Amino acid sequence: MTHNGKVRTALIIGGGIAGPVAAMALHRAGIKATVYEAYDSTADGAGGAMTIAPNGQNALDAIGAGDLIRDIGTPVTAMGLRSWTGKHLAQFAPPSRLPSMQFVWRADLYRAIYDEAERRSIPIHHGKRLTDTTDTDTGITAHFADGTQASADILIGADGIRSTVRPLIDPVAPQPHYAGLVCFGARMQHSGLPSTNGVMYMCFGKRAFFGYQVFDDGSAMWFVNLPRVHPMTVTEAQATSAKDWLRTLQTAFVDDRTPALEMISRTDPRQLLITGPMENMPTVPTWTRGRMTLIGDAAHAASSSSGQGASIATESAVELARCLRDLPYDQAFSTYERLRRPRVERIIKLGARTNSNKTAGPVGRVLRDLLMPAAMKLINPEKTAWQFDHHIDWNTKATPLT
Repeated sequence: MTHNGKVRTALIIGGGIAGPVAAMALHRAGIKATVYEAYDSTADGAGGAMTIAPNGQNALDAIGAGDLIRDIGTPVTAMGLRSWTGKHLAQFAPPSRLPSMQFVWRADLYRAIYDEAERRSIPIHHGKRLTDTTDTDTGITAHFADGTQASADILIGADGIRSTVRPLIDPVAPQPHYAGLVCFGARMQHSGLPSTNGVMYMCFGKRAFFGYQVFDDGSAMWFVNLPRVHPMTVTEAQATSAKDWLRTLQTAFVDDRTPALEMISRTDPRQLLITGPMENMPTVPTWTRGRMTLIGDAAHAASSSSGQGASIATESAVELARCLRDLPYDQAFSTYERLRRPRVERIIKLGARTNSNKTAGPVGRVLRDLLMPAAMKLINPEKTAWQFDHHIDWNTKATPLT
């Protein structure tokens, strides 16, 4: 540590999306950060699709990385909600003064962030599975399963919903909860359908939830949240062949008057992504202990229904770096948490509400389809703008919040 207690070095556990973004933000703040990833290889080609909201783009812009999203993304101008009968329920979008949401494939985002981290000379080490930490008066040491160790001033857990760092901070930290849905997706090169003109449609099917967007070149993407009472791990889901899953999904949408059946029937089994269970993370009461703190899904995992997971992870990474740039680590951690917790927990609540709509039973479904159009008409877009219109002023000095 320097004489004034400011942080000079950081270990980041987790090489997904939040970890390398945090390393880039810290690098910009003048702090040397090294990323340690448990898996031996990079995660190229893994994962489904996501949207990066205007607030996520804004956070990346703060560290000079916003163009990464604009280069690989496809604009989503609005979200359209439909019932299984094909009835239009509602349409909503961030206020027009903000940039469009961007649709990205997780694999493309991962690769773009990884390449940018490399361009900025940020070291990322693979095959480093964290087993324990030792916190001393002068720094923290991470111990890895391969017998190696690394030391720095602080350690940041950016290791996702099944974080190893979280129970090291709090041995009684909560575990993820199964949300009652198993998730699938696919990329179609030739959908044979007309463009949806920038609108991503969300269809509350009779038996499952279907989302899709057809791009201007005729390519498309779709995803499914399939209700399933009994929890299923990714490995268990992937043990069933893609062909069998496609048959199951076709059956789920056989009565729906949406493009679901047509798009699923035209999908090559090799293109099916079996992304596994949707999980919710209960509130994590303790984000920080000593020289360790959490960011991203390790601290605040929003359901994919919120469309905000990667965006709020990016915000937290950038906000934490700003606090560490200007404050001693203990004050930086507490200020970061006070700035972030109310916002992320409000977004998580919103996503949980959407999930309950996705798993609605027959009576709930009828009520939802009846009430949603009227309820949506009453919503002023500016009332939901707080989610999207969030600006991190990187150039403003962080001051301790009490």
